[in-house]
Amino acid sequence: MTSQEIRQKFLDYFKSKDHLIVPSAPIVLKDDPTLMFSNSGMTQFKDYFLGYKEPKAPRIADTQKCLRVSGKHNDLDDVGRDTYHHTMFEMLGNWSFGNYFKKDAIAFAWELLTEVYGIPKENLYVTIFEGDASENLERDQDAYDFWKSHISEDRIINGNKKDNFWEMGESGPCGPCSEIHVDLRSEEEKASVSGLELVNNDHPQVVEVWNLVFMEFNRKADKSLEKLPAQHVDTGMGFERLCMALQGKSSNYDTDVFTPLIAKVEELSGKKYTGILEDEKDIAIRVVVDHIRAVSFAIADGQLPSNGGAGYVIRRILRRGISYSYRFLDMKEPFLFQLVAVLQEQMGPFFPELEKQGTLVTEVIKSEEESFLKTIENGLIRVERLIQQTIANNQKVLPTDEVFELFDTYGFPDDLTRIIAEEKGLTIDEEGFKAKKKEQQERSKADSAQKVYDWVTLEERDENFVGYDKFESETYITRYRKIENKDGEFYQVVLSESPFYPQGGGQVGDKGVLENATESFEVLQTEKENGLIISLINGLPKDAGALFYAKVNAGERKNSQANHSVTHLLHEALREVLGTHVEQKGSFVGPDYLRFDFSHFNKMTEEELELVENKVNAKIKESIALQEFRNIPIQEALDKGAMALFGEKYGDSVRMIQFGSSKELCGGTHVKNTIEIGHFKIVSENSAAAGIRRIEAISGDKAEEYFKNLEKQITELSQLLKSKDVVRSIEKLMEENASLKSEIDALKKEKAKGEIGEWKGAYEQKGDKLLLVKRTSLDAGSVKDIVFQLKKEIPTSITVILSDADGKPMITVGVSDDLAGIYQAGALIKELAKEIQGGGGGNPGFATAGGKNLDGLENAYQKALNL
Repeated sequence: MTSQEIRQKFLDYFKSKDHLIVPSAPIVLKDDPTLMFSNSGMTQFKDYFLGYKEPKAPRIADTQKCLRVSGKHNDLDDVGRDTYHHTMFEMLGNWSFGNYFKKDAIAFAWELLTEVYGIPKENLYVTIFEGDASENLERDQDAYDFWKSHISEDRIINGNKKDNFWEMGESGPCGPCSEIHVDLRSEEEKASVSGLELVNNDHPQVVEVWNLVFMEFNRKADKSLEKLPAQHVDTGMGFERLCMALQGKSSNYDTDVFTPLIAKVEELSGKKYTGILEDEKDIAIRVVVDHIRAVSFAIADGQLPSNGGAGYVIRRILRRGISYSYRFLDMKEPFLFQLVAVLQEQMGPFFPELEKQGTLVTEVIKSEEESFLKTIENGLIRVERLIQQTIANNQKVLPTDEVFELFDTYGFPDDLTRIIAEEKGLTIDEEGFKAKKKEQQERSKADSAQKVYDWVTLEERDENFVGYDKFESETYITRYRKIENKDGEFYQVVLSESPFYPQGGGQVGDKGVLENATESFEVLQTEKENGLIISLINGLPKDAGALFYAKVNAGERKNSQANHSVTHLLHEALREVLGTHVEQKGSFVGPDYLRFDFSHFNKMTEEELELVENKVNAKIKESIALQEFRNIPIQEALDKGAMALFGEKYGDSVRMIQFGSSKELCGGTHVKNTIEIGHFKIVSENSAAAGIRRIEAISGDKAEEYFKNLEKQITELSQLLKSKDVVRSIEKLMEENASLKSEIDALKKEKAKGEIGEWKGAYEQKGDKLLLVKRTSLDAGSVKDIVFQLKKEIPTSITVILSDADGKPMITVGVSDDLAGIYQAGALIKELAKEIQGGGGGNPGFATAGGKNLDGLENAYQKALNL
């Protein structure tokens, strides 16, 4: 049974049991402040479990793309070193929202595994929650009783709270769970040791395949448990492990989920995969094929590699794959990008985002590979210099601070530093390095740490967002909770009528004031969490149940919504000018400026930028009224021509924003008429990533300020130049500058001629060769001219010139033609450049190198004499 058939059978089975089959949510969570990625199948249904939204159906089934690389659920370090941990994986799941419970969930699971998939019953074990006295939780007797009607009682195992009580996080829905484990060992192994002894003991062939979670409690911030108003079922079955069981394999990597990718890595690297757990080459191949899946799906869902947040996580995964392939597969050139096509062929039919975004994914990965491989090459120079310094100081351990700096600042893999050091008979201070790493992690954790208390609910009222229509409203606080972080004590409040827009869709959250006749509080930020609009205020009212007046900072909001509306016009204009391949890949909309990332593979020309700007401003001047479809079925919106952003998750009903021919699904705030935008000005256009361009622009008040400042600068220039014709005056200055530069160059040449005579007499006899090592402050061009002249005039010579012109170190090496077969200028310069933290190159007769460390010229001087 192929993996595609296994996936389809699961969905078909639950469809036959009256479950609605829904597509996977994006792997990247863009508007959830509590999570970066979907780390379990239930993530997209959180709001249903918490009661904030009504589910589409009481019974649902799906397969969800998941990513576990940070926080509580972190499998990254295990990937490649065993047969079943992954960063990206599929979670098959069936869900009941207040519908069926333990009895049916257990019956469905047993029937699917044993009758549909045909797993022998004697290979299965189940666990149930044994209870926990510290929480007054009893043994899950119901689960036990339901299971014993399907499986012999000696195969039902008690499990502790760690293994058999599932929790969403520090707080939230939770409950006892029942795990199903499969024993994949040979008959001889089973006869030798019972599977009962190996369940939950990390045996690679006795593995958990399905977890049935019975959600009946809510974990509060004070760690107490309360009963949920309804009972739910949340199941998760690891697709990769299921394929291993059904295909008779002993490793997930031996299934057809991974074998096509492994075959491609073998072809590209020339290395044969043997499946040995401890073999570094095989570990590297497993890391590569796992990580390429995670990175490809994340990019396809809209998350580009970057230096912060979710983008940093994706970059870290990709760099881990590149590092392993560099070290253990001898892959010194980009190659991971070539695996994307294989992944598309495997999974594209079920996950169309891979097909649609394939070119972008490929180009981004290739660009990241090229960049990181350069980082490795530069790091190798630094490591070599560090090793030489350590040896020169008669030490055996590389300095910890420098090793950590290589890792932390320059992104150089610590494993690679370790390997190179060991080759030279040196080591790194493992404990010291770990301490540095831990110190940094704790510092980072402390910066972001906050204590969140339980919600205090006041009078029950409806909670509505009125910010599309109002900047101010009378309101009540319906609930509040205290927040403590490094900046102090704050309170989050939910309002019955909130005019404050919560951060989302690229737009910043509103700020403002919450006040009444006796008290006033600053609203510092507004965001959305689990369906609630939450505003952060700088104190707790004495009478939290009183009537308040909520006021949005009108100036900031107006600027933000002008920038948001003009972003839609910009998107349309870009597609008209550049082509329909242009798609939004990210945005930031604030009161001061907007940033818009879009798919396009070339730098925009000045003509294209001007045309886009003109098109947008023309639409602004047309005074196009906003047409808002606030609650429209998504298919109707798409039929009307609305543009849906790839990687976004939309509900059955959506909000469509229309300005003339521009139609987009959007939850942000907007101007009522394009004339309110004022004027649009592109400030910059540059690369955000491979295949992604970024425009930063301004509108409204900020555009007006921009032109006023420009006018002021021109006035000041005119006064300085004593001319109203600023352009002609600057041209005249440039002409004068060029003339003066020519005179200076002539003087430099005269000075260089004077130096030549002195340098000719400074060569030292070294055996049968002549050597000149000289410090100078001459510029690079003068040095080059002199070295070429000396090469011709002084036979059997090597010339090394070390320059500090303009405070920058530069080394130049010349080798006379009669020595070119014995000495290579390029090889000499490579050694000398290490001393100035630089690099360079050339040909056998002439080479140059620049660097960063001016003080290193003295070391380079001595090294040149020794060489």
